[in-house]
Amino acid sequence: MIQKILNIISIVFFFVLQTCVFTHLKLGTVIPNLLVLVVCIYGFFFGEKAGAMYGFFAGLLLDIFFGEMIGLNALILVMIGYLNGGLTDLFYDEDIRLPMFLIALSDATYGIMFYIFSFLLKGKLSFSYYLLNIILPEIFYTLLVSLIIYPPLLGINNCFRRYRIKKERESENV
Repeated sequence: MIQKILNIISIVFFFVLQTCVFTHLKLGTVIPNLLVLVVCIYGFFFGEKAGAMYGFFAGLLLDIFFGEMIGLNALILVMIGYLNGGLTDLFYDEDIRLPMFLIALSDATYGIMFYIFSFLLKGKLSFSYYLLNIILPEIFYTLLVSLIIYPPLLGINNCFRRYRIKKERESENV
């Protein structure tokens, strides 16, 4: 329970970080998509159901404060959280390559889905411009930031996992 509360607080923290701090630390015209990063990681750590739940919460935050329509970001982030949660069985603490690949793939998926629903359906057909000037730089920047954010989140997750294992062993011995 405490871990779920901390995860929700961390989503709010990363939302504030993305919208308030990183808007002043732009790389060209893009900022890292911290909410995609966190939803991807939490889905990867906790499974499909939790990934979808955290994705919905993070997407709803974006929709309420910055979305043109309520539900678009929530829908995309639910999908990202759920799909990353399906890969929980592949999770190994020592391997950082798979999480980085999933973060890049998730950010690309977010960018493409956002383009389809926000621009393509409105008749704006310049996908190559959007890909080269928004999606790819954002993926690069998000990956750079994820190298800083992923290790502490992994450490916190490992602490809670060790605590759960310890509690389970104590309850078995009683």
